[in-house]
Amino acid sequence: MKEQWKIYAKKADFNRIAEQYGITPVLARIIRNRDIIGEQEIENYLYGGVEDLFSPYQMKDIKKAALLIERAIKNQIRILVASDYDDDGIFASMILYEAIKKLGGIVTVDMPSRVKEGYGLNERMIEEAFENGVRMIVTCDNGIAATEAVAYAKSLGIIVVVTDHHEVPFKEEMGTRSYVLPNADAIVNPKQKDCNYPFKGLCGAGVAYKLVQVLYENAKLSSEELYQFLEYAAIATVADVMDLVGENRIIVKEGLRRLRRTDNIGLLAIMEASKIIPSQINSYHIGFIIGPAFNAAGRLETAQMAVDLLRETDFNRARQMALELTELNNRRKDMTAKGVEDAIQIIEQSEWRNDRILLVYLKECHESIAGIIAGRLREKYYRPVYVFTDAERGMKGSGRSIETYHMFEGLVACKDLLDRFGGHAMAAGLSLKKENLELLRKRLNEECTLDEEAFIPKVMIDVPMPLSYISEGFIEQLQYLEPFGKGNPKPLFARQHFRILSARILGKNKNVCKMRVADTDGTTMDALYFGDVHQFLNDIEREYGADEIQKMMQGVANQVDMAFTYYPSINEFRGVRSLQIVVQNYCRIC
Repeated sequence: MKEQWKIYAKKADFNRIAEQYGITPVLARIIRNRDIIGEQEIENYLYGGVEDLFSPYQMKDIKKAALLIERAIKNQIRILVASDYDDDGIFASMILYEAIKKLGGIVTVDMPSRVKEGYGLNERMIEEAFENGVRMIVTCDNGIAATEAVAYAKSLGIIVVVTDHHEVPFKEEMGTRSYVLPNADAIVNPKQKDCNYPFKGLCGAGVAYKLVQVLYENAKLSSEELYQFLEYAAIATVADVMDLVGENRIIVKEGLRRLRRTDNIGLLAIMEASKIIPSQINSYHIGFIIGPAFNAAGRLETAQMAVDLLRETDFNRARQMALELTELNNRRKDMTAKGVEDAIQIIEQSEWRNDRILLVYLKECHESIAGIIAGRLREKYYRPVYVFTDAERGMKGSGRSIETYHMFEGLVACKDLLDRFGGHAMAAGLSLKKENLELLRKRLNEECTLDEEAFIPKVMIDVPMPLSYISEGFIEQLQYLEPFGKGNPKPLFARQHFRILSARILGKNKNVCKMRVADTDGTTMDALYFGDVHQFLNDIEREYGADEIQKMMQGVANQVDMAFTYYPSINEFRGVRSLQIVVQNYCRIC
């Protein structure tokens, strides 16, 4: 895929910043590239802790919500925590459930079936709750768009508190937006237009944590009892792919610190099943191992499996449950790989393969993995993608977008074709009648105003840096910038004219290329490439020919000359530590 490599050109007095904060000028440059400006902001970015989080009392309706919950607890009114079935919903529900239980409340958790019911609070959940004596519902990670469901609950005399982080639905007529809110007794969502909370990027579990903070402070419980929920909030924040900036960065940093010494039996069991050493856990493990394992429950079975694991107190039972979740996730991976393969074949053989926005119908696809498949296709084609599957009534779709296209607003413009929809800039879900699919394809593409440049991935390079700058001390300093993720990506370095002195293919699946490289200064180092190794070698062969790549693989002098973007790391093998780089992108000439 064609890429556009660009070097950040943001200005600052890097030497002064480096001296003031005891870091290298390279780190100072990276921090500026992340738009961290001003002494307080830099201080918080490097050293911020829980004491730097904003006061929850700035959030609209949070005092009212806390008062309603406290009154329900005091009067022993049964409370239902109505959650979503993904990671954010699972961990948000655990924060609220454990807190309300700790405060003496009678509380249960329920969430919809992803396949049978779809997203959000629904009539079945409300009716079952009412029959079981529930007279208060507290939503988490959903509810802001549940206008009809909330109205139904209110008609039964149920008190409803909505906690959510999704975009507030709106109607747009004659260029004027009017926002549509459910008639709940309290709505806690920082994205409400009249909410003065300074940070709008919390996930559902982050919002739940803020509400519990008020409940715990009112109950005069210790801060340490509150901070135990940072583990849950951190997992949800990373797994829900929130921007790791501002409060999210602190929540994840502090949550990871606690996860490394967690006493939660379920979390320890899932780490064991996933071969993660607790003391070494980082945001990568959450985003690519732990999060998907918990998410697999809601995708293929029921999210209640994940909730049960987190509540389990017997390690042997937890170990068995964790293995079941891990096996479910492996099954999900296989199904996803097959779905991606089928989708690519459909796209490549279609008349609409060059559309700005791709809509793919997968007849045999399990609807719970449609979003994952859409994400993989988005990576391959670098354009917004929707994947549709059959549903009981019509079709369901899940979409993943690119930075330049606001997916939710695109659907708003086509709402007359849809039965239901929701989401945000980068992801959305929808349902529609089958006969409307081609109309939606046409309308979305007609309404899309992106030009061709918007569909060329931008590779942003932090610093062009020779290998000689890399040291163990420098790599240790890079840890100040963690946790990495969306909104705070790993720093990316680059260098032109790497000579590949030798190369070999490693791994059971032949999915790693290990090279010995030298830059123009003569510094040599190991380099690893974990991408599509077959494509990587094919691209080099196309540029330099079969003879030169053969020499490269044999470790003899050759003409191969590449530019790499990379991230430095330390390889430790049998007690010996060595410097290496991990190659992210490559090209012959930049």
